[in-house]
Amino acid sequence: MPDVILALLRIIFLGLVYLFVWQVARAIGSHLGISLKRERREGTRLLMVRSETQQGTEIEVSDATVLGRSSEADVLLDDPYASEFHMRLLAQENGLVLHDLGSTNGTYVNGRRVTAPTTLRRGDSVQVGKTVMEVR
Repeated sequence: MPDVILALLRIIFLGLVYLFVWQVARAIGSHLGISLKRERREGTRLLMVRSETQQGTEIEVSDATVLGRSSEADVLLDDPYASEFHMRLLAQENGLVLHDLGSTNGTYVNGRRVTAPTTLRRGDSVQVGKTVMEVR
């Protein structure tokens, strides 16, 4: 057999082995509840729509994110009415869950003060002091 045909058969064989291993990995991942795709969930971003210095800033929340005035917070809020560690956002399958961390001036979702963990949906408005954010 010519060498070209053998080389072509080797390439086809390696491609088939690769596809087989990929399918096995996907099957194992789905069985364990792990997605191998990088999917962006809806409602996991916040856009600062009203802020003196941070308007237009977008925050992507992938796990737990703490927002506040402290330099140790995950996201720095440049607002004098924000507490050092003002609120925590948790990304979950059904959107974001907001926890107020005992802030002095409170956190408001759609104009109502948050007193318990609150699930955020796309389009919700979150206000901290003078800063207003929208869930995207």
